[in-house]
Amino acid sequence: MQEIGKRRWAIAEGYLPPYSTGASPDLASHEAACILNAGEREAHIQITILFKDREPAGPYHVTVPARRTLHLRFNDLTEPEQIPTGTEYASVFESDVPIVVQHSRLDSRQAELALLSTIGFGSD
Repeated sequence: MQEIGKRRWAIAEGYLPPYSTGASPDLASHEAACILNAGEREAHIQITILFKDREPAGPYHVTVPARRTLHLRFNDLTEPEQIPTGTEYASVFESDVPIVVQHSRLDSRQAELALLSTIGFGSD
């Protein structure tokens, strides 16, 4: 399969709701980066989290095998630190091979769940 995507991605919008009404873990409020590696080589990715009022966090390191996808919940990132809930942030992904990054959020703070999804901004 042929590589597709870009090596650098940015998601300008980020916010982890501080609580949920949905059952954990499936319906817990969360944000995710859906990462597609359609190529023949595994992707080594560094993620940096930027905030409006403090220094960036990271880099976080993830690997996506060749011809695979990873739905990475930002809530699950803990090393080098956990991303605080109730805080605005943005994220930058840098990969050694082309990937595609899509952003999604499940907000279950009320019984009527809200889901959003958008493609990140990609550049080489």
